[in-house]
Parts: sequence; C-alpha cells; structure tokens
Amino acid sequence: MASGIKDKVAVLGMGCSKFGERWDASPEDLMVEAYNEAMADAGIGPEQLDAAWFSTHMPDIGVGRAGMALAIALRLPNIAVTRVENACAGGSDAVRGAVYAVASGACDIAIAVGMEKLKDTGYGGLPTATVGTYIPQWYPNAVAPANFAQLASAYQRRFQVDPKLLKRAISHVSIKSHANGAKNPKAHFQQAITEEQCLKAPIIAEPLGLYDCAGVSDGAAAVIVTRPDIAHSLGKRDLVTFKALQLATSNGWEMHSNDWDGSYVHTARIAAKKAYAEAGITKPREQISMTEVHDCFSITELITMEDLGLSDDGQAVRDVLDGVFDADGKIPCQIDGGLKCFGHPIGASGIRMLYEMYLQLNGRAGARQLKDPSIGLIHNLGGQPSQNVCSVSIVGREPG
Repeated sequence: MASGIKDKVAVLGMGCSKFGERWDASPEDLMVEAYNEAMADAGIGPEQLDAAWFSTHMPDIGVGRAGMALAIALRLPNIAVTRVENACAGGSDAVRGAVYAVASGACDIAIAVGMEKLKDTGYGGLPTATVGTYIPQWYPNAVAPANFAQLASAYQRRFQVDPKLLKRAISHVSIKSHANGAKNPKAHFQQAITEEQCLKAPIIAEPLGLYDCAGVSDGAAAVIVTRPDIAHSLGKRDLVTFKALQLATSNGWEMHSNDWDGSYVHTARIAAKKAYAEAGITKPREQISMTEVHDCFSITELITMEDLGLSDDGQAVRDVLDGVFDADGKIPCQIDGGLKCFGHPIGASGIRMLYEMYLQLNGRAGARQLKDPSIGLIHNLGGQPSQNVCSVSIVGREPG
C-alpha cells in the first residue's frame, strides 16, 4: 500500500523573481532571476541537477511549447525537462513531478520552475483561448470574475448570509492581504487599502469589486528538492520537508449533476482530506500554522477556509471578520500578500506560494515574519468552481 511522501523530500533551495509589470524583462530573464536565487540558496552547481519540471500556461507568449524553453534559458546540462500545464495549478503540479521523482529514487536533485509573462498579451484580464465553434456549447465561457461571482451567490443563498455582511467579509480578505503585501518587496502591489476603498470600488461582477480581484502580472519562481540525507551531506540543517502533496481533478460531476449547489469547491475538499491523511494532520485548525491559498478572488479565499476545514461550513464569514486569518490571527493566510498582491502569472503562482512557506519556516521572511511557524499549507486551484483541478500540499520542519 502506498505510504506517501511524508518527510522523504526536502527543499534544498528556492528563488522568486519580482512580480509585476515586468516590461524590463523577457520570459527568459524571469526564469533566470528565480533560478539564480534558488541555485545560490541551494549552494549547488547546474551539473548536480538530475531533472527539471517547467510550468507555463501560455507558451505562445514568449516561450515555446516544449521543456526546451527552460533548458535553453538556463543552459541546463542536457537533463530531462518536462513541461507541465495544468491550468492555474500548474506550478504546484510541476513541484509534484520533481518531488515524486526524488521520492521514488529516480533523481537525487530535481528542480521545478514556473513562469508566466501575461502582461505581454496586452489583455486586461487572464487571456482566454478561443477556438471558434470547436468549443462545445455547454463549455463555461464566462470570464473568471463572473464564474467566481456565482460562487459567492451560491454561498450566500445556501447559508442565508446577509449580502452586506458577505461584502464586508470579502473586503476584509482583500484588506488583510494588502496589509501583508505592503511588507513584501517582491509583490506587485505594495500598498495597504481601506474598507471604504473596497466597498466603494467599481463592481466587476457582483458582489466582486475591483479590490476583490487578483491582478495580472509577470513572474517566475523556482524550487530545488532532494532527499534529506543528501541535503545534510551538503551542509544543510533545519530542513523544510514535504509532509503531503495531493491533487484532485474534477471529472465533470459538478457540471452535470444537481447534487452540487455551487457553494464550495468539491476537489479542494477531496485534496485537503487526502493531504491531511498523508501528513498525519487530524486537527487542522490546531496544527496548521499558516496558509497560502489560491485567492484569485477574495470570495475564493473565504470559501477555501471551509473547504480546507479551517472554518466550519457557513462560519468563514464570521471567522474572517473576527481576524482568524489575519497576520496576527490564529491561522494567518496570505502572509506574503497572496495572488491579490502578487497577481497571478499562472505557471508561477503555485511555486511562489511554496516560496513564502519556505521563508517563514526558515525565519527569513523579514518584516512579515510570523512567530515560530511549524506547518504550512499551500492550496493551488486551477480552472473555475464548476470544473477544476486542485492541489493541496503541506510542508513543515524536519522531524527532530
């Protein structure tokens, strides 16, 4: 029977580019920026890498469709490079490939890199691929804000939440993240906002206003992984190890069943349950120190707290307003600013989330450092509430 990956793989080094409107940098420049930091952090040379995984969602923007784009940009030593595309969860899936390769013994040291250069599309939101009449008529063609606004409407109806109270709660999500992002020099948006700004902002898709939506950015992130014994042999101590890495993919049940009411994300609950079992987490509200979740929209973060079991169903609104997920709350969420402040360079986001957990667990997060965190959870969602892929991974300090 499968035993999982708990503590079999450690982070050897990580890097993250500055996120934002990076007109100054090419896609290759962004990859190199993240790679150089990760390699310096790991203290190894390129010849020690055995394999690589490369996450990018839109390869037509600046890079090719194959893994060669990463190999050429980084001048990797003719190792295997696998290109990963799994919607917005591609970054976490690239990490999964590298981690599983090391855990299986196929590689000693592997790297995962995620990169996206969205600003070069010239499009105001996440670009949508269209192929004319090839797309089936049932395919959900609504833009992302509209799809996630429906999540808010379904949640509001299921729990009979007062619309004004829900609006205050999702505004608080954004206010909290901007306060955190203001302390992060690598974030795209580094300015705090007020409740008045949120509540009076232009509506994008009711009830989501301008400040409830993640921005569009360029960025890259990288992680190098190995076995703990190899990390120790390279002089590393106080390692960050993977406790769990689970991924659940929609099979279309949500779209074709009357049993799903649209108020939660089915795959997130499945992935979380499996991740907790793999990591040995039995009381997540007590054992999880901090989270980085896929806050593409503020309502997504709020509902994710229930999907992850960090709030009871119907109680996330109150928990959010009570500050449970604030920087000084019981379970800080988006301590780096999240997608809300970094934007969402699709292929990079999942690895960027891991980067913050890594810094926090190593006590290297600077002005936003939490007090003595021990377990971090990363939630990376690809697609939309009704049809998606969800990754939940858990990292923490090495046993002993």
